[in-house]
Amino acid sequence: MDASSREAIALSRERLAEITRGAAAPGVLALAEELFAVARLLEGNVTLRRALSDPSGKPADRAALAGRILDGRVSEATVDLVQTVARQRWSRPLDLVEAVETLATEASLDAAESRGELEGVEDELFRFGRIVVGNRELTRILSDDRGSVEGKTALLDRLLSGRVSPVTEQLLRNSLTSRHVGTAGNRVERLSEAASARRGRSVAHVITAQPLSATQEQRLRDVLGRIYGRAIGLQVTVDPDVLGGLVVRVGDEVIDGSVAHRLEAAGRRLTG
Repeated sequence: MDASSREAIALSRERLAEITRGAAAPGVLALAEELFAVARLLEGNVTLRRALSDPSGKPADRAALAGRILDGRVSEATVDLVQTVARQRWSRPLDLVEAVETLATEASLDAAESRGELEGVEDELFRFGRIVVGNRELTRILSDDRGSVEGKTALLDRLLSGRVSPVTEQLLRNSLTSRHVGTAGNRVERLSEAASARRGRSVAHVITAQPLSATQEQRLRDVLGRIYGRAIGLQVTVDPDVLGGLVVRVGDEVIDGSVAHRLEAAGRRLTG
């Protein structure tokens, strides 16, 4: 997103915070579900998302159009939020879709926070992400933009129902049945990072040949906290292929201290 869309989504988030402040968790979870539904509507209707983001139109007219389409179909809070989104200036129509989906995710995490489940949701998202990454067939099915939404939904229901928090289920079901999922593992990772950010933390994705002890994990958190100047949560994956040492990724930055990496580098020097 460029500057205008980033400003627009910031203003929309402010309105979401005003609406959800002090609201009960069930109502916020229902709001999130409706926002996800609106995002899917906009995703599948090019004409509508262009009309609601048309910079040549008046903000009030775009908001009125959103109201006419949604009134009676969703709650007043959802209509209010979508009208707020429609009043903003967006760089491109797809930014409007992303904004509504972002608001839905934020509302879902608001519900998790209200239920006292935010840490658990973060952990469930991470664990499901590891399941997806470790299963090629599951990755293929969930990453296929041409796949049946109904089929993906049924598959996710079988995998998740009764096994995870309602918030985790809502986030995964809606995010992984989008028309533009991308790589399913990356999509789930972004959800997990959003939950971590809500807890005031960044996430370090750690790959190690052997499980880390509680003392080693705490020492690593302390070191990374000093490096990055903020609290760091760990999401640890054991992979014997790294041979020894650690591979640590925080955002786009990778610190590769694995034996496999050092052997590869030594091999390049020998052959170079």
